Amino acid sequence: MRGSLRRMFQNQNVELCFKLLKNAEHVLLHFTDLLGFLKGRTIPAEEAENAIVEGVGFDGSSLIGGVGIEESDMLMKPDITTFTVCPYYFYNKSVVSFICNLYTPEGKRFEGDPRYVCQKTLEKLAAEGYKPTAAAELEFYLVQKTADGDFQPVENHLMDKQRYFDIAPGRDVTETFRMELTNALFTMGIAVERQHHEVGSAQNEITFKYADPVITSDNIMRYKFAAKAVADRKYGWIATFMPKPWFGKPGNGMHIHLGLFASKTGRNVFYDKDYAHLSQKCRYFIGGILEHARALCAVVAPTVNSYKRLVPGYEAPVYITWSRKNRSALIRVPEYFPGKESEARIEFRCPDPLCNPYLAYAAVFEAGLDGIKKRIEPGDPVDMNVYHMSEAKRRELGIKVLPSSLKEALEELKSDDVCIRALGKENAEKYFELKMQEWHEYESHMPKDDEGTVTLWELQKYIYA
Repeated sequence: MRGSLRRMFQNQNVELCFKLLKNAEHVLLHFTDLLGFLKGRTIPAEEAENAIVEGVGFDGSSLIGGVGIEESDMLMKPDITTFTVCPYYFYNKSVVSFICNLYTPEGKRFEGDPRYVCQKTLEKLAAEGYKPTAAAELEFYLVQKTADGDFQPVENHLMDKQRYFDIAPGRDVTETFRMELTNALFTMGIAVERQHHEVGSAQNEITFKYADPVITSDNIMRYKFAAKAVADRKYGWIATFMPKPWFGKPGNGMHIHLGLFASKTGRNVFYDKDYAHLSQKCRYFIGGILEHARALCAVVAPTVNSYKRLVPGYEAPVYITWSRKNRSALIRVPEYFPGKESEARIEFRCPDPLCNPYLAYAAVFEAGLDGIKKRIEPGDPVDMNVYHMSEAKRRELGIKVLPSSLKEALEELKSDDVCIRALGKENAEKYFELKMQEWHEYESHMPKDDEGTVTLWELQKYIYA
């Protein structure tokens, strides 16, 4: 390849990238649409250089949240720092991948590209002197389709409901899958930290290393892609990230961890020796998220099915509180290593895996930054199980509740200037319209008796999402 192109690669593995790209047969060009679906197209490896230099054209009017048909010509251009290799068995071919940024024909970034939205949030935080960190815990079920067209977990041999940390052969039949997925993620350049069986039958979680919000969002999209590929190619299973596939079983969450460091000194902005070793600035950051929590739900819990998960009685929080250690609180302060400065961070627990991670991190960091700027106090922490409180006690403490439906969350989003600013006004309007269409589509399928029932409409819409 040309020397000018070679200089474009900024990572330390430039020579390896070129070697692997030369030996590849096909290149996947991925991007994420406004609603969080992975999209893209595939090109022969011989076209990779042109794609990197010139970009690849596509019809932006056919993109969810895209442009009008009268301005439909757009470009996807690979971000060369996202180069990765897919495990051979994904396609039984040598396939590599890039994540793309979206551009107009004039060479301007497309404002509706969720990755660009998140990148602009990083720029805003950098201008304020902050370097953010982000991590995510994505849960998913491994399921198979039954002869009658239904779906069930691949582990249906035990009556136990509490399967957390199951590891014994015979009980846990998904351990080898998690090992396969871990290997696949390492091949794709994602550093896995740990993996385990979750609470539900055939429910799993694999945790990867934190990074900045854009890189973490890239990794989330690739994690979901890899989980589905390993399940399908190796086992004939379905990996589903649907928030609540079955009534009465635990839901799939995507708890997100947020940190903030000073750009100049590298010090942890969230650390101090106050309650839970948090700084006053961190308390303000928490206050901002709690202040905007009801509107944030429309972005971080973005489906009809999300609100079948956000109900009392499970680990998904519904009460707008904060606390250390406490998993019944909406924001938890992890204290595995009390007093360790590098570990000072917060965990926001209502997001689920069907959210668009780029938009989710952009909106949540914007809300936290609003809290810092306006010095929004989060109130006193609630160091008790909120689920076991009486309604009278919650009223006494002034504990508010998250929206109980997608429609309710969207109405909150519509009037929240901070969340709208995070997404961009035009993106927010498109997002609101698309999600309201989703709600109206659901209305004719809504259960008449028990609103917690997971409908066939939801399974058909979200099981493969």
